[in-house]
Amino acid sequence: MTDLSRFPITKKWPALQPDRLQLYSLPTPNGVKVSIMLEETGLAYEPHLVSFETHDQMSPEFLSLSPNNKIPAILDPDGPGGKPLALFESGAILLYLADKTGKFIPEDAAGRYETIQWLMFQMGGIGPMFGQLGFFNKFAGKDYEDKRPRDRYVAEARRLLGVLDKHLANRAWIMGDDYTIADIASFPWIRNLIGFYEAGDLVGFSEFKNVARVLETFVARPAVAKGLGIPKRG
Repeated sequence: MTDLSRFPITKKWPALQPDRLQLYSLPTPNGVKVSIMLEETGLAYEPHLVSFETHDQMSPEFLSLSPNNKIPAILDPDGPGGKPLALFESGAILLYLADKTGKFIPEDAAGRYETIQWLMFQMGGIGPMFGQLGFFNKFAGKDYEDKRPRDRYVAEARRLLGVLDKHLANRAWIMGDDYTIADIASFPWIRNLIGFYEAGDLVGFSEFKNVARVLETFVARPAVAKGLGIPKRG
């Protein structure tokens, strides 16, 4: 049996099944990227809830694995060379799991880099911009009298949705016929924008029919439906 005791995070979240990949997360758009990927690949894993309500993300144990105090993070007991590997940042984790399993990323170099290109589009654009819009529409920012900050992120969210909508015309998925980590990264954020952030009308989501079509297909996947609720909130 794999010994993970040298990793401080296992003191706070003991690995009951240490031979399985350990997931430290919360069912947010970034968090569920990895739980969905794990469900899609069929890799055995053990999820651990990192509660923001109790500031678990600021605990020394979590920071020992994810120094940027952000979820998700993983600890794979069977990393490269058979040695344990700890990783944070959802995009890096998706790439790692795609390479580990040989799934959801093209084998040819051109296709691989095109997929990474759209993964970066989510990491650098969709995630940060939708997150800021969520702050100004649903959280403390909604009370600001000056609506110019909110409107800036509305405009940028619409622009990003427009880029993706145009790209998805006559495509089943971001990379065409093949479902990839680019989809797994992007559509949880789009779902959150119109759901939890309640910004669908604000950004005119009904205009982006290709995005809406692919989102519907995405959430209908059994692995997605399951992964969206992992880890279960306490």
